[in-house]
Amino acid sequence: MAEEFPPAWPAADKRGGRERGGRGPRVFAPGDLKLLLLDLIAAQPCHGYDLIRQIETLFDGQYSPSPGVIYPTLTFLEESQLIHGDTDAGKRCYTLTDTGRAWLAEQRVAMENVRLRIEVSKRALRGHDRPAEIHEAVHNVRHALQMHHGRWTPEEIIRVRDLLNETAKAIAGGPLSSAENSP
Repeated sequence: MAEEFPPAWPAADKRGGRERGGRGPRVFAPGDLKLLLLDLIAAQPCHGYDLIRQIETLFDGQYSPSPGVIYPTLTFLEESQLIHGDTDAGKRCYTLTDTGRAWLAEQRVAMENVRLRIEVSKRALRGHDRPAEIHEAVHNVRHALQMHHGRWTPEEIIRVRDLLNETAKAIAGGPLSSAENSP
């Protein structure tokens, strides 16, 4: 588990809910963007716009963070003395400080988890590539689970778990052959 960020992550990152105006699924868990920016800057000092493009590349073009998200985060990291920004030709180039480098080194496992979550987010963002019939079926399963009265008996848990696991195995097994499709 990641250690507490020095100084502590601001309370705004720990609250529940979103102030996103319905702009799609949440891409980063709290603290992930800060850690990712530190990691990208550690690899190569760069400008905010370069970071936006690098993140867009990480997401195969499916997601691009807005400047309204990136620049305040960079300001926070700079005020926390984890990065330093120098202005050159009207652009601010960010580098990692010694404190930032040491903190990032301590967070290697957390950074690996951020990269894993990015892969999961990429798959979720590509979800619109699935046929409408698949979306409807997934919606039906989610709806059925949400409509459950909330008190699961041990038998119900086993039954639903087995149904979902068998369905997942069947989907992962690939398409049905024509012999399996015939009535």
